[in-house]
Amino acid sequence: MKIQAAIDRVPLEKAVTLIEELAAADIIELGTSLSKDFGLACLVQTRGIPRVGQLLVDIKTIDEGEYEFRRYFEAGADILTVMGAGAKATLDVCYQVAEEFGKEMLIDLLECSEERIATIAGAYPNAIYGMHFAKDAGRVADVAGQVAAFRQQFPEIQRVALAGGLQLADIPALKAAGLEIAIVGSGITGAEDPAQALQNFMEEAQ
Repeated sequence: MKIQAAIDRVPLEKAVTLIEELAAADIIELGTSLSKDFGLACLVQTRGIPRVGQLLVDIKTIDEGEYEFRRYFEAGADILTVMGAGAKATLDVCYQVAEEFGKEMLIDLLECSEERIATIAGAYPNAIYGMHFAKDAGRVADVAGQVAAFRQQFPEIQRVALAGGLQLADIPALKAAGLEIAIVGSGITGAEDPAQALQNFMEEAQ
């Protein structure tokens, strides 16, 4: 299982420092707040920092899909996010652009009904489908059980990520449930030693 270290709600200078500290992560995420506060600059000013894994920018596209995806892929992103609740045409064009660039798309399923997920499940075979427990809604109990149930309900979805207050203790069960990517924010970036916290998560994910 991969660990995605999400950097959010910090000044750009702090984001640079965190990327340097978290260079070993499978995926480093420049969170939505960074893309909103700094736009493409958050990517342009960090893309050259040495790192092991991929760089995801959580732009949460819901319209203007082709323009936004092209701009951010051209600027150096490896993975971009699109809202699953958006128009099917938006998801289609975002996926087409991702495939054209040889990059990846993560579909954020926040507030998507089961019926909506069923209409897009399997339509984008290389895409990552991101289960997302909203920060505003608080911690969800039995996150691994939620993942297992999701995979059983939508077997055509091969790649599943999960965000939403994940803690180190969650990782073994999530791995057993077949999760591909655990998205961890404050559990890593809010730690006294983010690099050590990342190492702890990655060791549990092996």
